[in-house]
Amino acid sequence: MANKKEGICYLVGAGPGDPGLLTLRGRELLGRADVVVYDNLVNPELLAFAPERAEMIYAGKKSGDHSMPQDQINRLLVAKTKAGHCVVRLKGGDPFVFARGAEEALELARAGLRFEAVPGISSAIAGPAAAGIPVTMRTINTALTIFSGHRDPAEEDAAEFYAQTGAAPGTKVMLMGMEHLGGITEAMMRGGLPAQTPAAVIRQATRGDQQTVTGPVADISARARESGLAAPAVVIFGDVVALAPDLLAAMARPLAGRRLVVTRSRAQASKLSAALRDLGADVLEMPLIKREPPPDLREFAELVQDAHTYEWLVFTSANGVDVFFEIFDKLYDDAREIGGTRFAAVGAATAQRLKERHYHVDLTAENFHAASLAETFRQQTGVENVKMLVVRPAETSGELASALSKMGAIVDEAIAYRTVPETDDRTRARERLVSEGADLVVFTSASTVRNFHALKLPLPSGVKFASIGPVTTRTLEECGACPAIEAARHDVPGLVEAIQRYFAR
Repeated sequence: MANKKEGICYLVGAGPGDPGLLTLRGRELLGRADVVVYDNLVNPELLAFAPERAEMIYAGKKSGDHSMPQDQINRLLVAKTKAGHCVVRLKGGDPFVFARGAEEALELARAGLRFEAVPGISSAIAGPAAAGIPVTMRTINTALTIFSGHRDPAEEDAAEFYAQTGAAPGTKVMLMGMEHLGGITEAMMRGGLPAQTPAAVIRQATRGDQQTVTGPVADISARARESGLAAPAVVIFGDVVALAPDLLAAMARPLAGRRLVVTRSRAQASKLSAALRDLGADVLEMPLIKREPPPDLREFAELVQDAHTYEWLVFTSANGVDVFFEIFDKLYDDAREIGGTRFAAVGAATAQRLKERHYHVDLTAENFHAASLAETFRQQTGVENVKMLVVRPAETSGELASALSKMGAIVDEAIAYRTVPETDDRTRARERLVSEGADLVVFTSASTVRNFHALKLPLPSGVKFASIGPVTTRTLEECGACPAIEAARHDVPGLVEAIQRYFAR
C-alpha cells in the first residue's frame, strides 16, 4: 500500500495589499496549494496565483464580524494538514505581526504537523513608506514602536498601556486602532506625547485606492472621521510624518487614485495590469475569457507535425504562437525541424511572440487586421501555388485563409484553441466592480466585450470604457456602449499610452 502523502501548512504573509509586494516564496507556494485559507486583509487578486483546483476558504475577521472564530481556524488548519494537503494560510502583512500566526503555529506544532512561516511585508512599515513617510531617519529618531490599538482605552490597564506608548521615544505605528482612535490619542497625550506631534492615518496602504489624512495628534481622529477613513488603516505618530509632502511630490504617479478593470484572460492580464499598476492605478483583474484546447486536438497536432512542409506559417494571435510551439516542442527536440518555412503575423504582439522564440518574422500586418495581412501579401510577395498554414482560434472567421486562397495560395487552417467565457471569479472582481465602482473598464478583444455584456452587471455611474482597437470598438458599439478611449496603436503599450493620455487631460 502506498504511503499517505504528508501534509504541510505554510503560514504565508500576503503583504500590505499591493499584489507586487507578495514575496517570491509566497507566490511559489500559492502556485502549488491544495487548500488556501485567507483573511479579510488579503488582496483577493492574490488568489489568482493559486491553481484552479485549489480549495478556497475565507476565514476573514472584521471588527464585530468574524466569519470563523480563531479556534475554528486552528482546527481547520490541523484537519486539512492532517489530511495530507499542501495548505497555504494566507495572512495580511506578516503572519507573526499582530496576525495570530503564532497561535496557529503552536496548534500545528502540538498536533505534530509540519509547518513553515513565510514572512511578509507588514503594513506597519509599508503603509507609511507608500505615503512618503519613512518610519526611521537617523537625524530625527532612533526608535520605532509598533503597537496594536484593538483594546478599548476606556479600560484602565489599556489606557495605561497607551499612555506609556505615548511616552516612548521615536516613531510610533498603530495597527487595528481606528475604532478607538480618539480615546487612544487622548491617552497617549496624557502619557506625554505632545499634542502638536505630526500624525497620519493611511487607509488601504500600498493599494491604488490608498488614502492618507495628516494632522497633529490632537485632532487626527476628527480629521480621519471627517474624511470618511475607516479600517483597515495604519496610524503613524512622529516627526517623520512631516517629511511626507516633499517625498510624495517625487513619488507621484499619473494614474494614482484611479481604479481600472482589466478583462483579459488570466494568463494574459499580468503584462497590462503591471503596466497600469506601475502608473499608480488600482487594478481589478476580471478575466472574461480563457483558452481551451481546440475542437480536434489530434488534427491540430498533425498539422504542427507537418509544419516543415509549408512555405509560410501565418499566425493571427500571440496565443496561437504559444499553443503551436507547445505542441511543436513536444513533437521535436530541435527547433531546426521547422525547416525553411517563413513566418507572417497579424499584429505587433503576435510578431513579438515569434521573435521571443528567436524566429524572424518575414511579414507583419500593418494595421493589426487579418484582412490587412492578406493585402500585405498581395503587395509584397506573390502567393500563387504557395503552400501556407494559417494558425488561428476557433472563434475567428476564415477570412484570411479565404483571401489568400483567392490569390492562388494553397491554404490549410490549423485551429489552435477555443476562447470560452471565464466563470472563475475567485478574486470577487465582479462583485467589487458593482460595489466599489471603477473609473475605466479596459477591453482588449471583441470576445471580452461580448462576455462582459452577457454578465449584465449593474454598473455604477461614471464608469467609462477603453478599447484596444477598431474591432473591439465596433463590438462595444453593437452592445450599446461608446468607448471613451481607443488606442491608436492596437497593442498593450499603445492601449496603456492612450489611457495615460486620457487621464492626463
